[in-house]
Amino acid sequence: MWTRLRVEPSSAVPIWRQIEEGVRMLLLGGSLSSGAAVPSVREMARELRVNPLTVLKAYQRLIDQGLLAVRRGEGTYVSEIPSETVAEYRREILASSAREFAATARAMSSSLADATQAVARQWAELDAEEGGVQ
Repeated sequence: MWTRLRVEPSSAVPIWRQIEEGVRMLLLGGSLSSGAAVPSVREMARELRVNPLTVLKAYQRLIDQGLLAVRRGEGTYVSEIPSETVAEYRREILASSAREFAATARAMSSSLADATQAVARQWAELDAEEGGVQ
């Protein structure tokens, strides 16, 4: 599961934010369940080949948001998050991403039909790559 978490050093998005968003996506996508242990800061930094302070910043932000919790002497775990909160996070992320995509499509004078087709094609490609996971 953690192998699906990737960072792109050449991205304009700071690495700590990429980690934060990656962990959030694993959680919202159901790959991480409440109570699941997350790798230590050092383990995650080693796996991603980044500075431990970068991972620490991402973890701290997730803790501040109530998505992760630290159990002193035990490690860091996924918090108990009500299903309605998870659903709200999903809606917010989808709405934000959809708005960004729609703005890009409109700026290129694409039609709604063309934009919808583009999403459908990408969805199908992802299904093929992931073995049909929806």
